[in-house]
Amino acid sequence: MSEQLDTSRLQPFGNLEFIARQVVEGFIVGLHKSPFHGFSVEFSEHRLYNPGESIRHIDWKLYGRTERLYVKRYEEETNLRCQIVIDNSSSMYFPVRERLSADNPNKVIFSIYSAASIMNLLHRQRDAVGLSLFSNDVELHTQAKSSSVHYKYILGELEKLLTPVSLQANKPSMVAESLHNIAENIHKRSMVILFSDMFSAGYDHAALFDALQHLKYNKHEVILFHVVDKLHELDFGYDNRPHRFVDMETGEEIKLQPSQVRTSYVRAVNDYIETIKMKCGQYRIDFVEADIKRGFRQVLFPYLLKREKML
Repeated sequence: MSEQLDTSRLQPFGNLEFIARQVVEGFIVGLHKSPFHGFSVEFSEHRLYNPGESIRHIDWKLYGRTERLYVKRYEEETNLRCQIVIDNSSSMYFPVRERLSADNPNKVIFSIYSAASIMNLLHRQRDAVGLSLFSNDVELHTQAKSSSVHYKYILGELEKLLTPVSLQANKPSMVAESLHNIAENIHKRSMVILFSDMFSAGYDHAALFDALQHLKYNKHEVILFHVVDKLHELDFGYDNRPHRFVDMETGEEIKLQPSQVRTSYVRAVNDYIETIKMKCGQYRIDFVEADIKRGFRQVLFPYLLKREKML
């Protein structure tokens, strides 16, 4: 399903919450027209009163309209806890473009709008959400909460990443170390949603897989969205002319003709991704390839499937 965002009235980065809400509302409309219309994407802000409970939280105005006793829901009654984890290293700022937006993103912009859309769904469902950002270290880690104040706060933290000055050149991704740190600080059973291209400084695959396994600790459910520009990063779809390639995390440069290395490059990248998929399968982690050119449904639908399984 294609997705059309009405961003003509917005600045290139517009209002994150507005766009996330628009993405989610379009997604929900699509679900209602599909065989999956039975998915629950809204929750009442009230629940039925149970005899014997304190009556002080009863909504008497609602009783006057319905003649049924309902009590207001509070944070401790949240349905689900979710920790959203975003890789904010320099490689996530590929591809480098003059104008970036929700419709024309690089990897980190795609991850931010995807995360904001999931957060919007979580907020609608009165679920608790926390946010973690990492690069060469954990830059931000909040506990999961369902309050509106917390929701606005983490949206604000994501908005900060939408400004061009947020990019720090040659900022390596220490995926393994950061994920271990984050896993140690998620204290209650949660859904953990990770957005990363899985390019790590040092390329210590064993350490990376250990960190993924650590996320399963305490019975967390984990989705790894492998964020890629499929055309360029997986298929190496560059014109057959000399190019200068720059490693965004180390600054190293190399000049070459794409046709000279395309076959070996594609094979090596595919082997690496297949290994990650295999490890995720062993650890019961959902692996989802998220191509930045294919819109947000590819993110929202796996999230919703996972949520339905957990509740």
